[in-house]
Amino acid sequence: MTHGQMRQIEGLVDARLVLKLEWFNPAGSIKWKTAQSILDAAEREGRLHPGARLIESSSGNLGIALAALSAERGYRFTCVVDPHAARQSVATIRAYGAEIHEVTERDAHGGYLGTRIAHIRELVARDPDLIWTNQYANPANPAAHYDHTGPEIVAAIGDVDCVVIGAGTTGTLMGCLRYFRDHHPKVQVLAVDSLGSLTFSGSAGPRHIPGLGTSRRPEIFRAEELGDAILISETAAVHLCHWLARCHGLLAGGSTGSVLAAIAAFPEIFPAGRTVVAISPDSGEKYLDTVYNAAWVADRFGLSAEDLACDPREVLPQKVAAE
Repeated sequence: MTHGQMRQIEGLVDARLVLKLEWFNPAGSIKWKTAQSILDAAEREGRLHPGARLIESSSGNLGIALAALSAERGYRFTCVVDPHAARQSVATIRAYGAEIHEVTERDAHGGYLGTRIAHIRELVARDPDLIWTNQYANPANPAAHYDHTGPEIVAAIGDVDCVVIGAGTTGTLMGCLRYFRDHHPKVQVLAVDSLGSLTFSGSAGPRHIPGLGTSRRPEIFRAEELGDAILISETAAVHLCHWLARCHGLLAGGSTGSVLAAIAAFPEIFPAGRTVVAISPDSGEKYLDTVYNAAWVADRFGLSAEDLACDPREVLPQKVAAE
């Protein structure tokens, strides 16, 4: 079954599982909604003017969306990235005329997010005309998904029992949590994050796949609003990405692999008769040199081509439940 941006996925759990493909947004990801919401809010508030100079930290997708919208609306944009950003993403941001700053020093928790933000704070302190859009604290981030992503799910699917969402900045997660709480309170919203992320008070650890996870809890995240959450290994995420490509012809990004791995790891949560929607933030083209590159996968995770050919449900002892 294909319904616009929806694709039903068979063979993972007994529930009816529908993948919401956010790749079809302009600029190729769910972050288009976030970028539009952030810029629209700033324009309504009178904080932007023609020629305004914007800066943001991004692992790729929001940077691409902000670069495209800045080009369209006449703003100048600088994106602060780190070595984990896909080279294709960085090249795309530059193609839209934006400037790239890459930080290479890890923060106190072993990631780069703290370093990226510190770099922005330093630049803004020196230049008060530089406007930080700050996706990690900006209420327009979750508002995009309260106003759009949540209602889109209901409009496309109708009755939904569970929505599964990966947590990066937590904008999609918090926006959808609030939308379903306010309008469809019987819908369960399940959060997924990567092992090594600190968002759900986990232990800091190495992470290689951009999109999910933080080394610093975003300000827009409200733990008291969160119900169920799962932490999943990147090894399991890679398995699910390859399974989705091999068995369903869908080339998805690493965040999608994490969300599907969480679903596969706990099939008891998803029995027959339930309708489950999983958010797929972006496609896999930006990850051909990483998630879909045999040498990269072998070096980071010790997985061979034979390993990746296995049914992922047979290799999920890496699953870890959180809270």
